Amino acid sequence: MSKYFYHTLVALCFSVISPIAAHAQSHPEQERPISSTNSGMNERVVNVPLREGGSVRVLFCAPARPRAILIMLPGGAGDIGLGQDGSIRHGNNFVVRTRGLWSQRHYAVLIPDTLNHANIRGYRNSTSYARVIEELLMFAHKEGTAPIFLFGTSQGAIAAANGAAHASPDTLAGVVLSEAVSVMGGSKETVFSAPLQDIHAPVLIVANQSDRCNVAPPQNADRIAASLTGSPDVQVLRVMGGLTQSKKTCGSLSPHGYFGIEDDVIAKISAWIETELR
Repeated sequence: MSKYFYHTLVALCFSVISPIAAHAQSHPEQERPISSTNSGMNERVVNVPLREGGSVRVLFCAPARPRAILIMLPGGAGDIGLGQDGSIRHGNNFVVRTRGLWSQRHYAVLIPDTLNHANIRGYRNSTSYARVIEELLMFAHKEGTAPIFLFGTSQGAIAAANGAAHASPDTLAGVVLSEAVSVMGGSKETVFSAPLQDIHAPVLIVANQSDRCNVAPPQNADRIAASLTGSPDVQVLRVMGGLTQSKKTCGSLSPHGYFGIEDDVIAKISAWIETELR
C-alpha cells in the first residue's frame, strides 16, 4: 500500500461515524447522548443551550477517564455539517479527522458545529462568539474534572484566542494555536484581532515550516508569541512536512492541515500538553 493511499484512507476513516439506533433519531432536538463505534470511540452528540437563545450542536468524544478535554475549533467556515445522528458532512479538517488519534492518547475531544451550519468567517473574533466558547467551557467543566484546553486551527485559532482572552480565571489549562491565520484575508479578521494580551493561560503556537497558506505564514509564529504578554508560558512548536491533496494551499489535506504528518504533530502537541498537566 502506498503512503499516499494510506493517508487518504486514514482521512476518510476518521470522518465516518456509525449509524445510531432509530429511537434516538425520533427525538432530534433533545440533548440525548448518541453512541458511536467510530475507531473504538464513545461519541455522542449534544445540543448545548446558549444563554442568548438557541443551542450549539457539539460532537463529544470521550475515552474512559480522560487526561484532559480538548475543545477543538475547526478552521474554514467552521461548519462541519454535524447531524443529530452523529454524521459529519465536512470531516477533513485536522481537528475533526484526527479525533480518534487524540482519543487513543486518552484525551476527550469536544468539536462544535456552527449555529444552523452558518459560515462564521468574520464572526470568530466577536464578543458574541466568545460567549459561545464560554458556554462550551461550562459544558466541558460539567462533564468532569479533567483540565480543559482550547485548540484552534487556521481560522479556528482566531476563535481559540478570542475565547481564551475572555475566559474566566482558572477555567483553562492551556491554549493551542495551530497554523493560525495571521494575515488579513477574506474573513476580515486574524488572530491579532483578538486581545492576545488578555490570555492568561499557557499557549502553544504550532507552525509548519512547509505551510504555504498565504494567510497563515509560519514565520509569523514569533510575532504571535510576542503579543501574548499576559501568558505565563508561551512556546513555539515548529514542524515540517506534509502531503498535498487539497487544491488550495490553505486546504485541510495539505501541509497547512498536517496531512500525512498527523501522528508526529499530535505526538509533539501531546508532549506539551503533558508538561502543562504536571
